[in-house]
Amino acid sequence: MKNLWWVLCLSVYLNGCQSSEVNGQEDFMFVAGPLKKQLRGSSDSALGDDFDCSQPIPAGSRQYFQYLRNRGVTHFKLPLSWSQLLSTGLSTQHQKDVVTCYHILLEQLQEVGLQPLVILHGSTVPDTLKSKYGGWESQEVVGMFQQYAEFAFQEFGALGHFWLTISDLHDVLHDVLPLQNILHLNEHIHQLYHQRYPDKGRHLSIGLRAGDAALLPQIKSSTSMDFLSVSIELDCVQAPNFIKELHNLQMSSGDFPILLYKVTHNNCPKSELQLLGHLLQVLNNKDLNIVGIDMMDITEIHGISKYHMIKALKNSYHNVWHKFGAQTIPERDAFLNESFPDDFQWATSSESFKVEGGWSEDGKGETIWDRLGHDGLAFANQTADLACDSYHKVEYDVYLLRGLQVETYQFSISWARIFPSGHWDSQSEKGARYYDNLINALIDSGIYPVATLYHWDLPQQLQDYGGWANASIIEAFKDYAEFCFSRFGDRVKTWNTFSSPWVVSHAGYGTGEHPPGVKDYVVSSYQVTHNILKSHAEAWHVYNDKHRKTHGGKVGIALNSDWAEPMDPSKPEDIAAADRYLQFMLGWFAHPVFVDGDYPATLKTQIEQKRTECPSSPPATLPVFTSEERQRIHGTADFFGLNHYTSRLVNSSDGGCTPGPQGVGDFKAHVDPSWSSTASEWIYSTPWGLRRLLNYISTEYLNVTKVPILITGNGMATEYSEDSFNDTSRIDYMRRYINEALKAIHLDGVNVQQFTVQSLMDGFEGPQGYSERFGLHHVNFDLPDRPRTPKQSAYFYSKVIVQNGFSSNRPFFHEAQLTNIVSNERPSMPPSTVPSQAKSVWRKFSGQNNFERKLYHYGTFSEEFSWGVSSSAYQIEGGWNVDGKGPSIWDTFTHIPGSIPENANGDVACDSYHRLEEDLYMLRAMRVKSYRFSLSWSRIFPDGQRTSLNQKGVDYYNQLIDGLRAYNITPMVTLYHWDLPEALQKLGGWDSVDMINIFNDYCDFCFATFGDRVKFWMTFNQPHTIAWSGYGLGQIPPNVKNPGTAPYRVAHNLIKAHARAYHTYDEKYRKSQGGRVSIALNADWIEPKDVNVPREVVAADRALQFQLGWFAHPIFKNGDYPDAMKWQIGNKSELQALPETRLPSFTDEEKSFIQGTADMFCVNHYTTKIAQHATLRLKPESYEYDRDVSESEEKDSPSTAISNQRAAAWGLRRLLNWIKEEYGEPEIYITENGVATETKTIWDDTARVFYYKTYINEALKASDLDGVKVKGFSAASLMDSFEWLNGYNLGFGLHHVNFANPNRPRTPKYSAHFYSKVIKDNGFPATGDDKQLYGHFRKDFIWSTATASYQIEGGWRADGKGLSIWDKFAHTPLRVFNDDNGDIACESYHKVEEDVAILKQLKVTHYRFSISWPRVLPDGTTRHINEAGLKYYHRLVDALLTANIQPHVTLYHWDLPQALQDGGGWENETIVVYFKDYADLIFKHLGPKVKFWITINEPYNIANVGHGYGAAAPGISLRPGTLPYIVGHNLLKAHAEAWHLYNDKYRASQKGVISITINSDWSEPRNPHKQEDIDAARRVVQFYIGWFAHPVFNGDYSNMMKTIIRERSLAGGLPKSRLPEFTPEEVKRIKGTYDYFGFNHYTTVLAFPVDYGNLQHYDADRGAGTIADRTWLDSGSSWLKVSPFGFRRILNFIKEEYRNPSIIITENGISERGPIDLNDIHRSYYYEQYINQALKAYLLDDVDIRGYTAWSLMDNLEWATGFSERFGLFYVNQSDTNLPRVAKTSVARYSTIIKCNGFPDPSLGPHECLNPDPEATSQPITPPPPDNTVSFLGLTLSTGDAETGLYTTFVLLVVAVFGAICSVFCFFKAEKARKLKQYDEINLQRKL
Repeated sequence: MKNLWWVLCLSVYLNGCQSSEVNGQEDFMFVAGPLKKQLRGSSDSALGDDFDCSQPIPAGSRQYFQYLRNRGVTHFKLPLSWSQLLSTGLSTQHQKDVVTCYHILLEQLQEVGLQPLVILHGSTVPDTLKSKYGGWESQEVVGMFQQYAEFAFQEFGALGHFWLTISDLHDVLHDVLPLQNILHLNEHIHQLYHQRYPDKGRHLSIGLRAGDAALLPQIKSSTSMDFLSVSIELDCVQAPNFIKELHNLQMSSGDFPILLYKVTHNNCPKSELQLLGHLLQVLNNKDLNIVGIDMMDITEIHGISKYHMIKALKNSYHNVWHKFGAQTIPERDAFLNESFPDDFQWATSSESFKVEGGWSEDGKGETIWDRLGHDGLAFANQTADLACDSYHKVEYDVYLLRGLQVETYQFSISWARIFPSGHWDSQSEKGARYYDNLINALIDSGIYPVATLYHWDLPQQLQDYGGWANASIIEAFKDYAEFCFSRFGDRVKTWNTFSSPWVVSHAGYGTGEHPPGVKDYVVSSYQVTHNILKSHAEAWHVYNDKHRKTHGGKVGIALNSDWAEPMDPSKPEDIAAADRYLQFMLGWFAHPVFVDGDYPATLKTQIEQKRTECPSSPPATLPVFTSEERQRIHGTADFFGLNHYTSRLVNSSDGGCTPGPQGVGDFKAHVDPSWSSTASEWIYSTPWGLRRLLNYISTEYLNVTKVPILITGNGMATEYSEDSFNDTSRIDYMRRYINEALKAIHLDGVNVQQFTVQSLMDGFEGPQGYSERFGLHHVNFDLPDRPRTPKQSAYFYSKVIVQNGFSSNRPFFHEAQLTNIVSNERPSMPPSTVPSQAKSVWRKFSGQNNFERKLYHYGTFSEEFSWGVSSSAYQIEGGWNVDGKGPSIWDTFTHIPGSIPENANGDVACDSYHRLEEDLYMLRAMRVKSYRFSLSWSRIFPDGQRTSLNQKGVDYYNQLIDGLRAYNITPMVTLYHWDLPEALQKLGGWDSVDMINIFNDYCDFCFATFGDRVKFWMTFNQPHTIAWSGYGLGQIPPNVKNPGTAPYRVAHNLIKAHARAYHTYDEKYRKSQGGRVSIALNADWIEPKDVNVPREVVAADRALQFQLGWFAHPIFKNGDYPDAMKWQIGNKSELQALPETRLPSFTDEEKSFIQGTADMFCVNHYTTKIAQHATLRLKPESYEYDRDVSESEEKDSPSTAISNQRAAAWGLRRLLNWIKEEYGEPEIYITENGVATETKTIWDDTARVFYYKTYINEALKASDLDGVKVKGFSAASLMDSFEWLNGYNLGFGLHHVNFANPNRPRTPKYSAHFYSKVIKDNGFPATGDDKQLYGHFRKDFIWSTATASYQIEGGWRADGKGLSIWDKFAHTPLRVFNDDNGDIACESYHKVEEDVAILKQLKVTHYRFSISWPRVLPDGTTRHINEAGLKYYHRLVDALLTANIQPHVTLYHWDLPQALQDGGGWENETIVVYFKDYADLIFKHLGPKVKFWITINEPYNIANVGHGYGAAAPGISLRPGTLPYIVGHNLLKAHAEAWHLYNDKYRASQKGVISITINSDWSEPRNPHKQEDIDAARRVVQFYIGWFAHPVFNGDYSNMMKTIIRERSLAGGLPKSRLPEFTPEEVKRIKGTYDYFGFNHYTTVLAFPVDYGNLQHYDADRGAGTIADRTWLDSGSSWLKVSPFGFRRILNFIKEEYRNPSIIITENGISERGPIDLNDIHRSYYYEQYINQALKAYLLDDVDIRGYTAWSLMDNLEWATGFSERFGLFYVNQSDTNLPRVAKTSVARYSTIIKCNGFPDPSLGPHECLNPDPEATSQPITPPPPDNTVSFLGLTLSTGDAETGLYTTFVLLVVAVFGAICSVFCFFKAEKARKLKQYDEINLQRKL
């Protein structure tokens, strides 16, 4: 230790050496060798004579070479044996074994990284040749040596770059002829060598002794050398002679590079270090050009190894400090404006526990960081349970990465998510799937994934066994790494095994600041490092051995390190202390991996010294690697990952016996008070430290192992504050640190290939919780949505990435091909008829039923489809008066107080004028292909005229256009979007014809200025709005209220201005620019109130012509207005006694000029209206009254934030078809479509998602199904903005803009991510959920249909039946819709034969029906058994069995005997006994014939609907917080008793199966990317199906239910939970009481959280609301939406949750209401889709499905909805007293599915099950003669008499009605005049 300390201090004193240099020489040569015949173990010396390949290669030679390389040796002497290779002197007779031997040695040297120094010969001629040919004086010998050299170069030249021809000339220097021969020979050989190997880096020389310096000039004049090889002797007593000798040699050589080939020493005692000092003095002498030194002899002094010697000669830290320490601050901080290398990788990062959340989702195991949070050890008791919710937000995070433009994303994998217990046997497929999704999403977005296997979040189960301190973890980590490499390695090509392992050892097991909180820096910390290093090595070898060949990736380790500088640079001890700081931090891990497989000598020596100094309490125990471990660890990295954040000042200090790096290392760390601090107490901004550290790493660790450096983490924290977006301190930090990396590359030659900014977004920062923020994106942790918003640093980093550093290169963009260089003018079309021929659209679509209209269409648009977003200048730009912009009419208008709510204006708006990069970020992130924006006329021409040109405005649009093109986003430019320069309005605005030329001049300038890059132009946006709202209603600027004439004049001018601009482009620019020009027209769809009334169709067509045709007809048809307008306005004008029509007319020339002036049809569409004809008033004159149309809302569609703008998506398809038919199939671009939401809807805009989901699908239908040429879609809008008259009170944006924040931060909403996915998918491709699966169910599959006693039996008082609770409920007013009841129902009590007949027609194998408890036990007890009731069920069962249909009997389907209800019903625990007795009776009587039993149907509905909501019998709603749970409790116990009764008493003899039927919807999260919604969905399912299934299948209520209800009960002031508790005995008795899982399912819901406060009821306990997706098909029941995918998912839930029980689906079906239609295609569709989902669950998911039951056999009494909702496969005509059962179309479809037992594959040809049934050969059943009498008005009449009576009554009724109508008409006619004025005023107000 003392010797090494002396070496280091001496090195400091001598100022060290620079970088990897010695005395300024790069690649300094540390030479060892030659190889000896005998090696001495693993030491650094060898024994015996030089090895010459005359014998086998010494064992362990390669290990010896590796040992030398690890210790810093760079070159190795390899003397060739002339006599052994060419024993005869002839190359043709060489010794092959010897050649092979030397080849092996050379290859071994190369393998370990040693450069051979090949010596052809020593000195004298070998005796074997000399005896025959003579010495060097012989020309034969000279010739033979030249042949030998040629042979050696041929054989070995490629393997060696350094050669000596003769290693020592001394013996021949004084013989003239031999010397001359050798020198001439060397000259020839030198030429030969360089001719054969002309590449750089090759060197050849000849050797001499230092004492022969006098002859050097003669030698140089006679031969060529690339360096001077010198043998020298050092006498420590006469050391000055040594230096003098070298000086003489240097002078004689003329500054030739000198290799000290052999250094021998004399008089140098081993106890001193004089030799080392002398050598250091020589090598650091600036006057000597020393390029290398022999290490063999001089390192034999006691205590100094080769490694120590080399370290002393080239100590990396001292070299770096010597290079940089003297820099002045300006030199240090000088900024380098250069670019990084072209292949440089820009990255950002995250860590699993900081961002993922989902801490227990999908089986994830607990981690040590979860435990820390749950133990309340983080700031403010915060946890990482939700964090950024990245587990559910893959698309959200990748969106940010696309916006940021990083090429690489570094993320860590959560070990506990993959292996919850830490071991392979606990592998979680769902956890692995998350990373699959993340990796795939990254690759899909062109982002390179880099995965870190371990970033601190150890599975807690492993920590319970000691964690990293237990050596068994090595094997566990190896398995984990193997899984990750195997699973993800085909896509992940860069891996970090560990990130910042020093933090784990130091903070986790040393200081205990981090989990697992172990405070043991004496043993554990060092043992942890030991195990981590071995784990890393094992993982690397797994990859290297098993995956590298196939995956081609690389594996490294990311080490963290500060930079350390001496506190007092003048003190050598402080410099040495700074070096120790780095060795204890970085070297602890880097040295074993990158140098020699062992800890740094400094570390080991310090620890050993402390153990000596502190024998009673040693402060550190360093484990020892075995030689095998060292070998396995060394070199296990394909790159050097560096996490760096800050620097420290270090001074030397006596650490005593204190554990920890500062105590053991004898140093203390400090910070300079002048350094900039950050929110993290350990990070100070010291950018220069990065460059210095990179230089240090390059020389210290990568001089031997040449791998690149990847900066895997760099960043700083800011404090959480309200203004977290303007993070200028982070920008400064990033700018300077990135620049230091650039300097290291450019100025220092350090091989840095990646820079990673930490981190992508704010996250959970360990003990600091969320109080410190490292993110480029702000995350609002106060909101469950966890919205992510770019900070200013994100935009800065994005710019750095684009520029690849700090040069000012302009972004590159591709030139668009010129495709539209020929005029696209459309041929003239005849004028539209009245109504237009496009009325066929109403014929085609208006007859669609709701099913046809709403059926979702799966498919994609064409590949060239243009996906875009839109905005407009005034709405977003702001900068209303900056840089010379002139005022617009909107500026003037909004500055008038009271014009806009809250006096809002567009002065700043979104501030896009100053935030271009922020807008581009959003567009990139969304992957749009186009961006529609408008130019601000007054920004380009402040007064509207070219003479006022504002270049700064032009520059802004140039930058925007160039930015778009750089990212391949097509600019779609609107020339005029309502913001007319105020100066032009003062000249008359659009009411002046002068505007035509003025506008044309503006357009001309724009075409000329921007047209080289803009290829899509729109002249005007919504000219209808300009004309009508601006000049008619006066609602918008210029606020002219002249509804009768001004709109028509203005429109006239707008049309002509458009045409003029079009022709200007066509004539001047099209050929050179190749763009297209059009106009953006707005249109609602107009649906006739009654499509069967021609006048209403004409009215709807007229409304469209007045809105769309007003502008489209002149442009797209014939240059003139539509006849519908001309006639209407002309006629109105004449009726108004005007001399001419108020509608201006075009001349023939104008018509010709206007017609065809559009290259495509651009339409803005938002909503649909219902129109009907109306004769409107003549005064005042108004465009509105000219139309004679009354419009109203389409009330069946969802409302929006704008009144009268319903989301009626189906109208878009019809509008597109109308445009196609009316205007000759033009190419159509939907240039605006969107929906407004209120400002309170910020992030989670589900309504907007539904809007786009439906509207875009209607566009897809028009394109895919109708052949409409839909070419593009632009969502309105990119972001919330100034919404005209609404100000900022509502928003259309896909991105939320915080207008209260001066930075106007933009945050993507849910809809932005949805729309981005639509763009990615190019529409709505069918998924696995949507594609039909072909296949069959098991052979014994149960096919059934179902009914319930009260719903079908009727006979409510027949044959002694008792009253049920439903009898009473239905006879209570206002309980059942339409006062319907089940008194008769379907009268199945009397129609057994008819019911069995239709069952046979259906081909079912089973029939599920229920027994009416009060029919067999009128008072509910066995005191009185009604035999007639029992006989009915015997008769039914027998009939079923005769028809080969198995009965499936439900004991209780809701119709409790009223007598029992009077005693408390299900609330009274005595019901359990009554139910058991009832079950016993039924089992006894029917059990021998019935093999399938259900105890209770849908206990949820009984408990909650009947006893909570009160919407079903018995109709109790007064105790919703307790009664449902009590009832549910008793239902479960009653079921269990019945099951045990059957099991114990009847099963053995009857051999049946029995269970309970549980119903449940499936629940999906409303927002699937939101944990809060996912939790709500989970609660919905657990409180629904789990309420009853969990006790039966798993035992007791679920923990979720128990915990929630207990906590809410206590919070509400109750003493205990409202949920009753089962005793242990009851739990045991209920658990397992099933033979199958009876399951009823109909629909799926979308769930979201609802906080009910302290309200105590079921819904409040569940804490969730539910909605349906708008795209799901409706049914006749408001609660039932067609969502087949949920069926499969809930079946899988049952499988997973309840251990895959056998499932019989006991109910599934759909209802309708309204007019009778036996063609129930919706039901056929429902059954086909749902059954197919069941088939998928069975075949693909291994769900054990045994049967399927369709609900229901026939239409019946649907409980509280009466007969209004019909679920039946058979229609039952309730108006016919015979109640006939009539098959609907769905019967055939369901029976076919039954017959086929599934879905045969059509690709295999027609299946026999699809063949029609053969005709019956048996005697047909003759039906009984019909009863030809009917009941009519209380009389029994024949059918003929009844028919006559019916007609007579009908005629009388018509007469009476007509009379009443006449009376009413007369009355209203008298009132009409009085109300007309009032009506008109109200109507006008509404429209305005």
